[in-house]
Amino acid sequence: MCGITGFWSFNKKTEKAVLISMRDALTHRGPDDAGVYLDEKLGVGLGHRRLSILDLSSLGHQPMSNDTESIWITYNGEVYNFIDIKKELVNKGYNFKSNTDTEVLIKAYEEWGINCVHKFIGMFALAIWDSREKKLYLLRDRAGVKPLFYYDKDGLFLFGSELKALMKHPDFKREVNPNALPLYFRYGYVPAPFTIFKNTYKLRPGHYLCISDNNVEEVKYWDIVDFYLQEPIKASDDEILDELESLLIDSFKYRLISDVPVGVFLSGGTDSTVLTALLQKNTNTKLKTFTIGFYENEYNEAKWAKKIASYLGTDHTEYHLSVKESFNIIQKLPEIYDEPLADNSGIPTYLLSRLTRQDVTVALSADGGDELFCGYKRFRDVSCLNRLFLRLPGYMRNSIIKALSVLSPAKVEYLYRTFNFIMPSMVNFRDRYAKMRNMLSESNDGNLENMYKIAVSMWMPEDLNRIMSDDCNSISETHFEDTFHQLRDNDFVTQMMAVDFKTYLTDDILTKVDRATMSVSLEGRDPFLDHRLVQYVARIPVSLLNKNGVSKYPLKQILYKYVPKELLERPKHGFTVPLYKWLKGDLSTLVLHYLNEDKLKKEGIFNAGVVASWVKDYISGSSINVNKLWSLLMFEMWKEKWL
Repeated sequence: MCGITGFWSFNKKTEKAVLISMRDALTHRGPDDAGVYLDEKLGVGLGHRRLSILDLSSLGHQPMSNDTESIWITYNGEVYNFIDIKKELVNKGYNFKSNTDTEVLIKAYEEWGINCVHKFIGMFALAIWDSREKKLYLLRDRAGVKPLFYYDKDGLFLFGSELKALMKHPDFKREVNPNALPLYFRYGYVPAPFTIFKNTYKLRPGHYLCISDNNVEEVKYWDIVDFYLQEPIKASDDEILDELESLLIDSFKYRLISDVPVGVFLSGGTDSTVLTALLQKNTNTKLKTFTIGFYENEYNEAKWAKKIASYLGTDHTEYHLSVKESFNIIQKLPEIYDEPLADNSGIPTYLLSRLTRQDVTVALSADGGDELFCGYKRFRDVSCLNRLFLRLPGYMRNSIIKALSVLSPAKVEYLYRTFNFIMPSMVNFRDRYAKMRNMLSESNDGNLENMYKIAVSMWMPEDLNRIMSDDCNSISETHFEDTFHQLRDNDFVTQMMAVDFKTYLTDDILTKVDRATMSVSLEGRDPFLDHRLVQYVARIPVSLLNKNGVSKYPLKQILYKYVPKELLERPKHGFTVPLYKWLKGDLSTLVLHYLNEDKLKKEGIFNAGVVASWVKDYISGSSINVNKLWSLLMFEMWKEKWL
């Protein structure tokens, strides 16, 4: 795992010191070695920071060239099947100096051109400079495990593993993209291809760029949608489970390839337990497992992880996160996530990474299981709500929509607070009502795309318009639109799973894990995102993924062969922190400082009065969605750090 960066200045403005500065902004991603390649005549520069995982010798130094030095590569990631590709290349007459996958990649490009990407099994973000064709290629892996950003303006093209590398270039302009702000507040992250800055983009997963003659072309080489469009697997349930188990074992074992120690993040949930159980059963060494717990019992799942680790016989390490420690971590978040990210589980993820790095250099995570195996409750809830509502006669649906339009969220919240002594306790009642009202309206209109967009939104459009501007709904969101359109003939659950795989998984979950792990020089690997496994699961009928009301049915049936059912039977619990309690208590000073009304008025970005009223209501105990305040807090802390 590494950090990569570079540029192509078509104005021929190149400075080695600038390239080194960009490279060394990524030292945390690669503390073991560093290198640069610079072609001053053409204005091309490549930089690399190395975290040594395979072939720890100096033969793995990057940027690396082919034998004639006509092709150069700077590469972040792992291609796990490099040995098989290497054998194929040796048979074609190629010679190798090292045992690295980097050398295999560059010679694979030499043999097959950019189509070599179809041979790779792994996670990668890389740049290839082909001086023969005067072309620069940027490639990103199929699922988007590894990040890659680029900037394109006025004859200057920059790229890097993180935005902080691009910001080191003196000609990079730190201008906030106004179209990205509503997207960030709506979803809690900025979805690809957008970034928080103008003229700056994320290379989308499964895509590559070809840059030549100051022209940038983006090409898609893989898309999960293509496999959802294929015929579902026609086999018995038992046959599917057997094939799935074989794919899981093969994918998991691939991720153990390393010349340094490897560990596993174990939460005690289905996905991480499947990963740990299958690996421990099929390896001869005792796995090292790691988990984070909380002192607040209702959030603490560490006890379950400990029981599972004990049953499987792993070498288990557990650590509990305190409020004081979380305060210190929050101060680091703007540096770690150099783009606003409102996922509060970044706090324990960072601590888990730091804990794990004390013992190992590589950690396996179970990300992707929920998106692939219909694990999120919202998939079932939104689908069920749509199905039940559409069963009502049209006149009844219209009457309900009309009644709900009269009852504003503020009015309903007032009624709820007045009569809450006879009603069930509910957190964020106002927002839940607003979300329900908007979803039913979209369901009635037959707009499933908008219905799901509302379901996953942190902020409703009306709230965004209150604190920012009236044009928050005018932004094109092709990440939703294209997927729903392509899968228009598929069922609603499949559409939602595909959208989550291409958006939330990549731009929230994988971003969070990549930055947290790499901030402490830990390589994170995601075995569930092996593209062979993804392609197979996409063709498993939805009726089997969620069978007899049991979510992740295939995974659980495989898991019960290795772990007693009673160790897993409990309500699903996300990797979240006691944010509501913390921000009302010991961490309230952060809210009061960063969301201060006078401060926000001077900035002029938000309606300071509205934000101030929310802060006041929250501190006084009103039903204000804490995640909204957290997203504002994260943006303001990011802005203070980087602008």
